Amino acid sequence: MSSSNQLGRLVNGLALIAKEVAKRSQTIHHAKKGDLEYLLASYLKDAVVSATDLTGLTKGKVREFSKPRPKESIVYFNRNNDGSGGGEDVVNSSSNDTARASLTNDVKVDSDKGVGNNDQPIPAEKVVNDGLERECESNSDNKGYVDGAEVVKTAAEAPVLVKRRRSRERKVPATPFSRAFGFAALGAGLAWGTVQESAKRLVYGSPNSNEKQSAVSPFLSEKNAERLALALCRMRGAALKVGQMLSIQDESLVPAPILTALDIVRQGADVMPRSQLNQVLDAELGPGWSTKLTSFDYEPLAAASIGQVHRAVTKDGMEVAMKIQYPGVANSIESDIENVKLLLDYTNLIPEGLYLDRAMKVAKEELSRECDYQLEASNQKRFRDMLSGCEGFYVPLVVDDISSKRVLTTELVSGVPIDKVALLDQGTRNYVGRKLLQLTLMELFVFRFMQTDPNWGNFLFDEPTKTINLIDFGAARDYPKRFVDDYLRMVMACANNDGEAVIEMSRRLGFLTGMESDVMLDAHVQAGFVVGLPFSKIGGYDFRSTNITQSISNLGASMLRHRLTPPPDEAYSLHRKLAGAFLACIKLGAIVPCRELLLEVYEHYHFGEDEETLSSAVSAY
Repeated sequence: MSSSNQLGRLVNGLALIAKEVAKRSQTIHHAKKGDLEYLLASYLKDAVVSATDLTGLTKGKVREFSKPRPKESIVYFNRNNDGSGGGEDVVNSSSNDTARASLTNDVKVDSDKGVGNNDQPIPAEKVVNDGLERECESNSDNKGYVDGAEVVKTAAEAPVLVKRRRSRERKVPATPFSRAFGFAALGAGLAWGTVQESAKRLVYGSPNSNEKQSAVSPFLSEKNAERLALALCRMRGAALKVGQMLSIQDESLVPAPILTALDIVRQGADVMPRSQLNQVLDAELGPGWSTKLTSFDYEPLAAASIGQVHRAVTKDGMEVAMKIQYPGVANSIESDIENVKLLLDYTNLIPEGLYLDRAMKVAKEELSRECDYQLEASNQKRFRDMLSGCEGFYVPLVVDDISSKRVLTTELVSGVPIDKVALLDQGTRNYVGRKLLQLTLMELFVFRFMQTDPNWGNFLFDEPTKTINLIDFGAARDYPKRFVDDYLRMVMACANNDGEAVIEMSRRLGFLTGMESDVMLDAHVQAGFVVGLPFSKIGGYDFRSTNITQSISNLGASMLRHRLTPPPDEAYSLHRKLAGAFLACIKLGAIVPCRELLLEVYEHYHFGEDEETLSSAVSAY
């Protein structure tokens, strides 16, 4: 570098330093004069910006992941063989191969492009409002795009309005005070939104209710729903996780405006700034963590409720996914859940029949397990051993020496999530649907150990090898043998339309007390028959023509009004996974021989034997 260039850089640097010194000197001058008003105003300004940001009234200082990027993304660590000397080289991530897949808690990842890739086609029209991106996809070329994937449209199809949320870089509220302040700010924002909606209805009149709670209550306005979703994305942690759990419900449980807004939540959270990310890595892996890597991409593959995922390359050349937990999340589970429960109780968003107290208790237990990445690493190794002999499935390696209780590093695997498989040919969709249902039945009735997060991004299909790569085992759990015995009997009763057996097994499992009304019993049995329909006949069941979800929704409303007891604790995670398997098959439009798969499990099942070894059971598959 020439001396003139060096001199120019030095002058510019000194100018910036002088500007900062002058700014701080002004503050010190006011302080010496005893001008507390000036200092308080300065600090108050920062606090107000932070509070209004959480309420959705302002946007704060954020960086969107789009070109041009103010910072380079990938850092290459150049060191000598002894780990000393050298330095860091940085490059822009857009010049590198895009991420193939990722490991994540609860967010779908486009395995071909990754978060922040700007090579995907640009929609015809785009409007951005407070972090919500509304894209009107043009139909002029007969094509649309879903999460970066191309979808062919017919000429008759109209442009589709899609709501997406672009990830922003924001520091995670990590202290109890900052998180409590965030919830308080959210409550204030919702109250202000309710006042605005009430005033609007006084002037323009109320919308037609059609007996919908969303039209009756001014609290449930579209603006308030969006404010809630965006605040959860900023807060992250247990609050966001509960929002994601609620987002998979239907309108019989959660009002439509809230569901629409919570769909934004499933697209992912905001991301940690680089400084906060480095603090977590230093605390968990030690200041020398970079000596174990040749490169690390600061642009996350995914940002979820509990942590975010980054791509890296180890010293031996293995491409890995590093899942890094947000600071303070594990310690704030109890308070976050209580704050969310307080908000839901105050707004009456959840019907009494959902038994919110029990649901929140189970959520706390599940989230505590998911925040323990050492437990997740153990779960992943256990699944890898159990599925090692099962064709069509692969569980990536865990890299122990770059993992801790808050950082989990695993082999990076390739594949596309389930919603992208839906774009492939019918034969492939049938194959993947069959493998997913087979895996679900094996987890419950063979292993009695299930990964209970049905997020489509956790199942990555590698088409060349016909293999489903499985990731994210934080939500895995065991099920007691006695519970599994009776549950299999109940599934067979549902498949065989045996109402008396359904009621008997439901009482033994704890779904019924024995004191229910005939209306409740009838709705419960009919719901069981609906779920058992795919397993009722030999031959392929066509999920393309199913109306299972609508039928369950109609029956669910009646059951919520008449049920006398909450479901057993095991049912929350189990039914989430079973519903996810059905929804995946529906999304795929797969034709699956469901009864044959169930009978294969039933014929090899050993009732009442608590110490059955897995090896003989797995060998049947």
